[in-house]
Amino acid sequence: MEQKIFFSASDGIELEGALFSGNDKAVILAHPHPLYGGNMDNLVIFEIAAACRARGLTTLRFNFRGAGQSQGAYDQGEGEQKDLLAAADYVQARGARAIDLIGYSFGAWVLAHADTGKLPPGKMLMIAPPAAMMNFDGLRPCSRLKLAITGSEDEIAPPALVEKLLPRINPAAELRVISGADHFFSSGMAELKTAVSDFMYD
Repeated sequence: MEQKIFFSASDGIELEGALFSGNDKAVILAHPHPLYGGNMDNLVIFEIAAACRARGLTTLRFNFRGAGQSQGAYDQGEGEQKDLLAAADYVQARGARAIDLIGYSFGAWVLAHADTGKLPPGKMLMIAPPAAMMNFDGLRPCSRLKLAITGSEDEIAPPALVEKLLPRINPAAELRVISGADHFFSSGMAELKTAVSDFMYD
């Protein structure tokens, strides 16, 4: 069972999360855009967290500032990067020796821009990074990024734009396209969960 928790970002804002305590490998899940209704209970985030729990992993899905019961307000992605790093600090303090990062839509944008170099070892997975909607300028290379997944019918994260984006972060990162899936994975959810589960197991 997940446990409701609260933890603080570096600027003192208290954030809401849902923690499952598994083994010493943790997965942090970053949700879609809060100004468009995104939060940690988003169906894609919820289902992926369940797939990771089935592998015995520790999972933390959390609300960015201004979403759910998290304090503060939307901060154009800047404060949200602090929120992500605070989530990593939280699971590390609880004994996580490896931390994988999964971001969906806006959450993937936050992952791409965050300074994750000082985190414990781990992988990064971007799901439907919104390359047609948000600015991905100024990215730093990040070998942690191993995989991006998007749908063939995703107009917000079109495969062609995501394919151009990945080499700017890690030229070795793989792109997987789920046939028939749109940005919300209204179809293709089972395939998405399998892809994430396999990625976590590698």
